[in-house]
This record gives sequence, structure tokens and C-alpha cells, in this order.
Amino acid sequence: MLATLIRLLGDFDRAEEAMQEAFAAAIEQWPRDGVPANPRAWLVSAGRFKGIDAMRRHSRIDGSYDTVEDLAGQESSDPARAVDDVVEDDRLRLMLTCCHPALAPDAQVAMTLREVCGLTTEEIASAFLIPPPTLAQRIVRAKTKIRDARIPYEIPAAAELPERLDAVLRVVYLVFNEGYAASSGDTLTRADLSAEAIRLGRLLLELLPEPEATGLLALMLLQDSRRAARTSEAGDIILLDEQDRSLWNRGQIDEGLALSRRALASRRFGPYTLQAAIAGAHAEAATASATDWNRIVGVYNLLLEVEPSPVIELNRAAAIAMRAGPAAGLALIEAIMERGELADYQPAHAARADLCRRLGRAKDARESYRRAPELTRQGAARRFLERRLAELASD
Repeated sequence: MLATLIRLLGDFDRAEEAMQEAFAAAIEQWPRDGVPANPRAWLVSAGRFKGIDAMRRHSRIDGSYDTVEDLAGQESSDPARAVDDVVEDDRLRLMLTCCHPALAPDAQVAMTLREVCGLTTEEIASAFLIPPPTLAQRIVRAKTKIRDARIPYEIPAAAELPERLDAVLRVVYLVFNEGYAASSGDTLTRADLSAEAIRLGRLLLELLPEPEATGLLALMLLQDSRRAARTSEAGDIILLDEQDRSLWNRGQIDEGLALSRRALASRRFGPYTLQAAIAGAHAEAATASATDWNRIVGVYNLLLEVEPSPVIELNRAAAIAMRAGPAAGLALIEAIMERGELADYQPAHAARADLCRRLGRAKDARESYRRAPELTRQGAARRFLERRLAELASD
């Protein structure tokens, strides 16, 4: 609804105020008059008129009466939908708008995640590996830039869409990640966010059938296919090599593998397609022992060339530990951590703890197992780490 009102009113803050006023009107009128047949359309229509009324009041000060009347004169038989625009979905439309090239790339992603997708500042900061206050300032600066530069909330021309693609793909990917492994709360996953990201991925692929859009959808489907097997009935984490693979969603796997092959065949792929190839290698293994770790490490090597990152280095080190043994992987992980880039990254401490445990270095393992829970607000992850620490203590 907010995305639709921003399209109709052309201003984020004005749309948010109009939305709240529409909710207030619904609370007052619906108990008396009954819920309308199309509640969303009613709310959008009410919000649009309230927004225009507010603009008329302000126009006495800023002289924007003509603009207000232009807005009021726009006909819309169903204000909840846009039938003439290239992009059919308002949320995707707003994401494309927020990813304006005048904004810094990180600001584009942060603002879209917060204001369009509804993630909290803390959730986004966790994805960016930065403190929440820093992230909040970034969002404020982005909104100020939009206001001061008068960046319009409108669909970019078809020729301008490709340059927005990278930022939009990143937004969809981060929304999916928060659904795949929630940064906080008692449950490991948030199916609502994963489903929304996959839905947006399909819309984006329909709009822009580029290899990386294909690769991202493939990656999300392949990762989401394991959701039912990733936790126990009690909500505890089940590691990949211990999962019941009969619970994996074969429909998602088949679709994801087909999309991954299509993206790879284009030879114009990037990091999402390469990550999909890694997920595909896991999906194709009938058992954990049948996993082709040589192939996975090879893809990680390519991924590091395309998108150098300490997190990708960490994942590659974990794959090398599976291929060549825990000592080889631990040496790489400790070298990464000595640089300080992942000092506050919980998965790095958890990976080090696991490899130390496998090597019999109980003291070092306990040290990392104690540190890792301090760095997560995720209940399932904390329980898993504390359980491993207790097992070491009993041994």
C-alpha cells in the first residue's frame, strides 16, 4: 500500500502520512459501515485523497496548487493497480525507483530494504556487517538526497532499467538472506521473507531476463528447497550433512537447476549464478558423502575473482576443509580472522570452533564456541553453539 501511495503522490513522507490517515479512517468507518469488498483499494483510494487534501493545504504556502490539481485530476479506476506501466508490481516499481544512480550503491540497498521491504535497521545492519547507527544515518542521507535532488518516484525508461539491475538484485538477495537465516528471533528462517524475495525475483526476471536475474532466482530456489530439513521439530538447527534429503523440495531443485544451467550457458554470469552453481552441487548430491567438493572449491575460486569478499573467503575455506581436511581449512580461516575483517562475524568464530573441535583442539574450540553466541541475536544459532560447547565440556 505504501509503495502504491508513493507512486500516486510522488513523495515518500507524504505517502506515509496519508497511509496512516487512511488506516485511522478505516478504524473509524469499517466497524460502522462494514468492511469494503476490496479493502486494499479502499485504503489506497482514501490515502490518495487524504494526501491530495494535505497537499492543497500546504500549497497555500509553497505555491504548488497547479501540481496538486494535476495529481487530483489523474483518473484511476482502480488505484491499487497500475495498468499502463511497464512494471506491474508497485513494490518492484518502488525498488527500481529507490535504486536511482544518483544515490550511492549501499544507500540504494539500505533504503530500499528499510522503507520498501520492511526490514528493521538492525536486520539490515547485520547483513551489511556495520553498526545499526551507521546504517540509520545512511538511510537518512539517502532520503534527504531524494528530496533535495527532487528525484521522482517513477518508473525509469526501459533503456535505464539495466543500470538499476545490480542494486535491485542485491536488495532481493538480502531480503532472501534474512528469510533464509534470520538475523534475530527464535526461529532460523522467515518463510514470509523468502517467499517475497522469490516472488520479486520472478517479477524481475520477467521484466529483465538477464543472466544474473536468472542466476539469482536459481540460487533462491535451490537454497529455499532445503528449508523443511534445516531445523528439527523443536526448531533446532540441523547441519547440511545431517539433513534428511528426502524432505528437500524437488520441484524447487529441478527449477533452480534448470535456471542455473541457463544462466551459466550465457557466459555473461556473475556472483549470483556462481553461488547458484554451488547450491546446485549440493542439491545434486544424493548423500552428503557424494558431494563434489572439488567442483565447489573450483566455483568458489571463480567467485572470489568476480567478487572478492572475506565472507566468500570464509565459505571457500570451509569447502576446502571438507575437501582436504580440517587443518587446511582452519589455517585459511585463522589467516582471514587475523586481518580483523571478520572479528565480529559469528559464522567465522563458529567455523573456527568446529574445525578446532574436529582436530581435537578442545581449548581453542571452547574459546570460539564461547565467543560466537555473543555475536548472534538468533535463538536457534545460539542454542546450537551452546549445545556444542556443552558437548565439549562433557568430553
